[in-house]
Amino acid sequence: MRAQWNEPKPSLTVLTSMAEPKKPKKNRLLVVGMPLVALLFVFSLIQLQFDYSRIAAGFMKLMGIVQVMFPPDFTAWRHVLLAAMESLQVAILGTVLGILIAFFLSFLAASNLTPHPFIAWIIQSAASLLRAIPTVVWALIFIVSVGLGSLPGVLAITVSAAGMLIKVFAQSLEEVDKGVLEAMQATGASWLAIVMQGILPTVKTAFIAWCVLRFEGDLGESTILGAVGAGGIGYELTHAMKSYNFAGALFVGLVIFIMVFSVELVANRYKMNLKVRKH
Repeated sequence: MRAQWNEPKPSLTVLTSMAEPKKPKKNRLLVVGMPLVALLFVFSLIQLQFDYSRIAAGFMKLMGIVQVMFPPDFTAWRHVLLAAMESLQVAILGTVLGILIAFFLSFLAASNLTPHPFIAWIIQSAASLLRAIPTVVWALIFIVSVGLGSLPGVLAITVSAAGMLIKVFAQSLEEVDKGVLEAMQATGASWLAIVMQGILPTVKTAFIAWCVLRFEGDLGESTILGAVGAGGIGYELTHAMKSYNFAGALFVGLVIFIMVFSVELVANRYKMNLKVRKH
């Protein structure tokens, strides 16, 4: 009994001196960035003289134009469908050429496969330049170079697609497990054998997904390029708007919507099948 009374009792100082859980640190970038973004937003509204009365007047005018658009004018349906087919062809050619260029250059741009870091830096810098210039600007440049028509549209989409795909392809290659590369190098495999047998099977799904995503965007851009003289259905839309044929413009818009929506629907189904096969 005396032994039980002599047992040491838990000290209150020990319980109170236990370390308290650390409070989560505040994100300094978020704390500083949010007020800065809000300040820039307000400054932009003031600097650009945002006129709400013009917005209201333009909205009322837009409602009047929408009423004139109905019913759609189908009289020029043959020209519109041919122009839509031309836009689709421009997107397909431009995307495929961009994929081919990006596929070969991405192996030189990837840090784990490039023969020399300077080569990777040159290719990545060139790809950044291609991405920095919008596709419409590229179309204007090629219109001056090769003239009007679908060719400048194809070249513009090719350049833009190559600039974007070089980056994402190289990033996919750099994410390949280093152990696979080291194991194949230890067996004395050549660079080409490493690429064909060790890397391409790993990145194939990612490459296909990026190509499909890029084609979706290129199809939308090909409809816009016609507005600057690069051929396609964009020219029909611009011509209808300039001639105040709003009913015809509505029909062109419906064709563009159906074409883009159909391609996106097929692309989404294909990407879902890729995910199912991967898992």
